Amino acid sequence: MDDVQICNFEEVDLKDATVIAGFPSIGLVSTIAANYLIDALNLKQIGCITSSQFPALSVVHTGEPLSPVRIYYGTHGAGRKIVIFVSEFKPKPNLINAISETIMNWVKDKGCKLLISPEGMVVEGKNTDDEGNVEAYAIGSTENARNTLLAKDIPQFKNGIIAGVSGVLLNIGKQSNFEVISILSEAHPNYPDARAAAAAINVIALIMGVEINVTPLYEESERIEKQLQKFHKQAKPLVSTGQAPQPSMYG
Repeated sequence: MDDVQICNFEEVDLKDATVIAGFPSIGLVSTIAANYLIDALNLKQIGCITSSQFPALSVVHTGEPLSPVRIYYGTHGAGRKIVIFVSEFKPKPNLINAISETIMNWVKDKGCKLLISPEGMVVEGKNTDDEGNVEAYAIGSTENARNTLLAKDIPQFKNGIIAGVSGVLLNIGKQSNFEVISILSEAHPNYPDARAAAAAINVIALIMGVEINVTPLYEESERIEKQLQKFHKQAKPLVSTGQAPQPSMYG
């Protein structure tokens, strides 16, 4: 864990803040949700996570170099404080515990009150190409967190496995009696699922008691799905030759 450290760009009063951990998962649900919230709420970067084991790269956005794992902060609706961790890469298995513990220690030191981790999940037997409503579930690390989900009529995840950063954060939250909520949104495993990310954001907004417009995400999801349908049709006559075109999600 000594190799994973948080670099604070500025000191901010984060007492009672809600923290969202956005690390890549199925359908890129957490990454899409985190980046959308950062833009929609006009959050500013206040720090980053560093490690010699992270990819050796800089993310350049609008002419500014950015670390691959960043921390953003802002307020929304009656001054509610929100912090978002967002990562551009999926952590290696040997880094997951260290990243999770570093985040949790920082969150506690700053006096934050709740940590939310959105995730994508694949449901066996469900057609992920179905254009119906996307289901989202949640699980809390403490009895109080689970009571919050009950009070807000959020379906609870009953049985299964939650891997990665979300799973470790839940375990640490239970062990230390800190409120962690993992949101699991049904997502397509083969492409960025903006609709699943929108479903996760709706649950986040419900938990926080704020309004967040996710219409642009649904519109983006429709565009991606139409593009996929187009590629699927083009691919049919080429399947036998192995020359099926590869879809470009954002092209």
